[in-house]
Amino acid sequence: MNEFLTNHGWPLLLIVLQILAFLVPILISVAYLIYAERKVMGAMQLRQGPATVGPFGLLQPIADAIKLFSKEIIIPTQASPAVFILAPMLTLFLSLVAWSVIPVNENWVIANINVGVLYLFAVSSVGVYGVLMAGWASNSRYAFLGGMRSAAQMVSYEVSMGLVIVCVLLCVGSLNLTEIVTTPRAPWMTVMLFPMFIVFLVSILAETNRAPFDLPEGESELSGGFMVEYSGMAFALFFLGEYANMILMSAMGVILFLGGWLPPFGIEALAVVPGIIWFGLKTACILFFFIWVRASLPRYRYDQLMRLGWKIFLPFTLIWVILLSGTMLYLDAFPQQIN
Repeated sequence: MNEFLTNHGWPLLLIVLQILAFLVPILISVAYLIYAERKVMGAMQLRQGPATVGPFGLLQPIADAIKLFSKEIIIPTQASPAVFILAPMLTLFLSLVAWSVIPVNENWVIANINVGVLYLFAVSSVGVYGVLMAGWASNSRYAFLGGMRSAAQMVSYEVSMGLVIVCVLLCVGSLNLTEIVTTPRAPWMTVMLFPMFIVFLVSILAETNRAPFDLPEGESELSGGFMVEYSGMAFALFFLGEYANMILMSAMGVILFLGGWLPPFGIEALAVVPGIIWFGLKTACILFFFIWVRASLPRYRYDQLMRLGWKIFLPFTLIWVILLSGTMLYLDAFPQQIN
């Protein structure tokens, strides 16, 4: 028994503890991101927000979780039960499994693989299946329309996001997320990547079905969209998956454009602050952008959403890839990895 634990048990236990060290803070962050959103939106709309449960309303996320997880899950008579239950589980699972390649500090990553970017692409592409399954399995016209909207929306903006990430990869010459952070970039590269950062910010709003692109859930015309038939714990899993995706996309933005765990603007004096703190603060800034946009902008019409993705972002990012590649070729600035 001791020999088995030595050869197999302890390494396995170490991996489990490493995974829990990532997942537990993420789930706590999801709960308190919802609290922060309600507080920030309350302040922006001149109201109080959660203030009753616990000091400053800090226990409100726990009360909401207890309420949702104690409610009955109602499965419609004409629904497909297995797919209906599996859909929210898949959505949350995919939003968490992607964190296995996200480095939150130097050497703080579960799997430091050389194709981390491709792994993230694969996981985010599969993410649409959870929403599609929920829309189809509910056997409701509103849910089905919400699922179709979400599929079209995510496909439309994934193309632009892919070209944005190609621009970053041209500058660093690696698919490894740790190397993307640590590879130095010339100042002119940072300037040329700034428009791509703006496109990325708008695209992740559409990828996560957040306002003003929350058309798959459009309450005014679809009564809640793909989640209309869900209740209790199943609805809570969709809710948790959406906010976990927000944190994941924000972390991707920090790694690709904001220097990850490194001090801002390369100021060495700020290196005394632990890298995990800088990573968290930068991620929080992008999350604030999510909340600020939701509180400020009205929902787009569906034709406006499609026009922005296919007629503006796609041509712009294609032209920018060509422009950046030509500039790097002219200056002989391609990294050694792709020479």
